[in-house]
Order: sequence, then C-alpha cells, then structure tokens
Amino acid sequence: MGPASLIAGRSWRLRALSASAEKSAIMMHMSMGRKLIALGVFLVVLGLLLTFGERLPLRLGRLPGDIYVRGKHTGFYFPIVTCLLLSVVLSLAMWLFRR
Repeated sequence: MGPASLIAGRSWRLRALSASAEKSAIMMHMSMGRKLIALGVFLVVLGLLLTFGERLPLRLGRLPGDIYVRGKHTGFYFPIVTCLLLSVVLSLAMWLFRR
C-alpha cells in the first residue's frame, strides 16, 4: 500500500466521521425542536389554566385538604394538597422530558 491509498483511506474515514457527526447534530436539533414544542404546549396549557382557572370545579390553592386556620386577628393558610398535586405533576413532566 502506497501513501496515496493511505490518504484515500483516511479521507473516507473522515467523511464517514463527519457524516455521523452531521447526523448527530441534526438529531440534536430535532430533539431541541421537540423540547421547544413541548415547552410551548406546556405554556399554552398553563395560560389556559390561569385564564379559566376560576371556572374550574377545583381551584389550585383551594383544594379539599388544604389547611386554613383563622384566629381572632390572624390567619394561617398552608396548601398541602395543592403542593402535593403540583409535585406529582411536575415530577411527571420532568420524567417525560428526560425520556
């Protein structure tokens, strides 16, 4: 094998590597596009919840199980069920994004 054949072999490998790197970059951009679409859908759903949230039968922050203690001159409110629900929803969303 002469030097010309070694150079030709290397250029073929470089082209193969650059093609796989290009394919990897395209897949990364497609993945980023899907994440942006999912983020957009999430923001639309969040906007709809904020807009029409008062009309829903269960309001966030006023769910059954949220603790509210009213004294003579003070009040204490702890939305424990709302916190649990938001934790489950956000955990599910993060799990889906990692997949």
